[in-house]
Amino acid sequence: MRASNHLIGLLNFLTFLLSAVILGGGIWLSSRANNTDCLKFLQWPLIVIGAAIMVVSLAGFAGACYRNTFLMWLYLFAMFFIIAALVGFIIFAYAVTDKGPGRPVMNKGYLEYYLRDYSGWLKDRVVDDDYWANIRSCLRDSKVCSKMGRSFNGVPESFEMFSMRKLSPIQSGCCKPPTDCGFVYFNETLWNIEGGTVGLGTDTDCPRWSNDQQQLCYQCDSCKAGVLDSLKKSWRKVSVINIVVLILLVIFYVIGCAAFRNNKRIDNDEPYGEARMTKAQPSRIQL
Repeated sequence: MRASNHLIGLLNFLTFLLSAVILGGGIWLSSRANNTDCLKFLQWPLIVIGAAIMVVSLAGFAGACYRNTFLMWLYLFAMFFIIAALVGFIIFAYAVTDKGPGRPVMNKGYLEYYLRDYSGWLKDRVVDDDYWANIRSCLRDSKVCSKMGRSFNGVPESFEMFSMRKLSPIQSGCCKPPTDCGFVYFNETLWNIEGGTVGLGTDTDCPRWSNDQQQLCYQCDSCKAGVLDSLKKSWRKVSVINIVVLILLVIFYVIGCAAFRNNKRIDNDEPYGEARMTKAQPSRIQL
């Protein structure tokens, strides 16, 4: 009996540690939402799942320590639905981030991003006017574009050096005009519009570019595509960790169920066993 309780207690302690990993992933997504990705509601399901696992594992740990069958039963019952919710979240995360790789550009180190390459629920959410107004404001406040500037010995980087840079999806989509526009480079966020070949390939985005540092390409479809790709990369990183955590949770859950059944069997057999031991040991005759 004690061995089973110790095992359940250990499993709940490990589950508590795994919940901290899930919660950490949600907090990391939240920080990304505040500083880079700017879509701020996606991290909350993960934070809720992590917090729920933490609370339930503490209840299971208390049940194992105090041999409270109800708490251990509640732990296993709640953990089943939490695991199901985590499975659903992982499937959802992969489903909504399935489309839209960046496209390579000849003689460029960065990729170009096109909104037409994306589809589904997440795209519809990002392009919604109300949501995009908030995302655009967040991107502007994060100063992601103003941080692009580089200089060497006080000399700004040349167009050739800029072209070889590995830009993030948001930097490529929101902070510079699409390559197809053919604008002439002054610096990372300042381009000569008159020298461009507007209308070549991305004619809808080229007129939207502005050298106003508060506007840039925040209204461009390429910017929305860059946000989508940034979200995709963030979610995929967290989903890999969640899959590992999910596998461990399932293993712990199966072991916990077996230990709980063993506890119940021992509890049911204990009175009979005690009676049998009493009969096997005759009472002593006192002289």
